[in-house]
Amino acid sequence: MTARRSILGHVASVACVASSAIVVATLGGCAWWEDVHIFSSEPKNKPAVLTTVDTTLAVRPLWNTSIGKPGRYFFSPAIIAPDVVAAGGKGLVERLVLATGAVVWKTDLDVPLSAGVGSDGNISAVVTVSGDLIALDTGGKPMWRVPTNAEVLSAPAVGQGVVVVRTTDNRVIAYDAETGRRRWVYTRSTQPLVLRTNPGMAIDGSLLYAGFPGGRMAALNVGTGTLRWESAVAVPKGATELERVADVVGAPIVVGREVCSATFQGRAGCFDVSSGNTIWSRDLSTATGIEIDGRFAFVTDEKSNVNALTRTTGATIWKTDKLAYRRMTAPASVGRAIVVGDYRGFVHWLSREDGSVIARTTTDGSALVIAPRAFSVGSAPAVLFQTQDGNLYAFVSE
Repeated sequence: MTARRSILGHVASVACVASSAIVVATLGGCAWWEDVHIFSSEPKNKPAVLTTVDTTLAVRPLWNTSIGKPGRYFFSPAIIAPDVVAAGGKGLVERLVLATGAVVWKTDLDVPLSAGVGSDGNISAVVTVSGDLIALDTGGKPMWRVPTNAEVLSAPAVGQGVVVVRTTDNRVIAYDAETGRRRWVYTRSTQPLVLRTNPGMAIDGSLLYAGFPGGRMAALNVGTGTLRWESAVAVPKGATELERVADVVGAPIVVGREVCSATFQGRAGCFDVSSGNTIWSRDLSTATGIEIDGRFAFVTDEKSNVNALTRTTGATIWKTDKLAYRRMTAPASVGRAIVVGDYRGFVHWLSREDGSVIARTTTDGSALVIAPRAFSVGSAPAVLFQTQDGNLYAFVSE
């Protein structure tokens, strides 16, 4: 077995490594990694100093609750309106009413978990640190538990009668939602260096979209696992393995006839859902992913600058560096604001028209790593964060 060695010095020299980016190298069958930023006290580059906000958007706390610290993992809640299902690192899973935070059901699995929740409203799924996939029914009662025989860092995708997991050894595995029987496996070759993040998946209709190391995105038939198409979001470039890391990050976003994705040290773009043909693509490096709404695409880049692009061509509409190096999350489009969180637990509300800061709120002071989840309370736009101290915070703008 190859001895472990640290590449932290090499990674730190790449100033672009952002909040959730951890580099993993596979050598001689051994996986090893160094945490670049998220668990250190300060970013390598000096974070932008927060200035007084000329508040033009009224934002108020809606509710907050504790769900349990995720430890060295990154958890995200699953919104299935009018509720949300969330999990904590020690195995607590709860279904809550989005508007009030009232508990619908609570299940303590009493086992450490490595990822957030996937849910279609009927079946919710989580994965243990040892790689076991657990499915819960509509009342929160465990239905089945199966081993994946691998580590899983991102929340399962649930829908169309299957529960799908993405393992760190580049397998996508689908299980029957009712029985836990394995339905299919899609496998890709591993890369020498990858980002240790939580690469999400998206189920839309009969297709499941997943991004992979090496800048590739695939559309798979949800029922059979057969490949519909594969496209290059980015092509790895550079003289060293570190320079050639070009992993697809975040979950693909499906809007209408487009599926959009972004890569670290590569490109961001949108693709035709039926063919995988490129609609637009442009150089842009991110470690957190992409957000799409009716008019724009939004990306937090490697320096924590927030970028607004046109939906049709990817041309820049605006870019703000006011939050540079604050380890910003991926953005969420929330009403007339774009919402991002930072490494100190601050929530920044940016104008979606010009990127100016129009409001600021705060959580518990711990890092916000995963993109916030947008929802509505009546007609009022709202957003939900899960912090690294294990708390859920909901805010509503008025």
